[in-house]
Amino acid sequence: MPQDVDEQFERDTIGKQQGVAMLTIAVQSLYLIVIALHAYFVLLEMVLWKTRGPKVFGISRESAESTAALASNQGVYNGFLVVALLIGFYNPLFRFYGLACVIVAGIWGGITVSKRIFFVQSLPALLALVLCLI
Repeated sequence: MPQDVDEQFERDTIGKQQGVAMLTIAVQSLYLIVIALHAYFVLLEMVLWKTRGPKVFGISRESAESTAALASNQGVYNGFLVVALLIGFYNPLFRFYGLACVIVAGIWGGITVSKRIFFVQSLPALLALVLCLI
């Protein structure tokens, strides 16, 4: 009988370890997606605004020209988010801070600009934050 208990304990332990490993992979994958999205936002807003911005945001070329400085400034702020998120790989407080900032920024963008911003920006960060808390 004790051998059966030991075997069951070992199976349960291995199962829990596999579950933790899968959750870790899910968190890190989603976290990397959030970082990659914001790195793309930096590139789009600071470098590609006049060429790619009109298509992505559905604005005219003239509007892209006249808002290029504003977009570039916004790109700097997204760059700060990327840095905070990257530091989050080494410091959990930065992970939570970075994800919380992304969530708030996406909610604000969803309210003031387009609901799509919430789904593209906040939702992945919110899912990553929830997974980090499990």
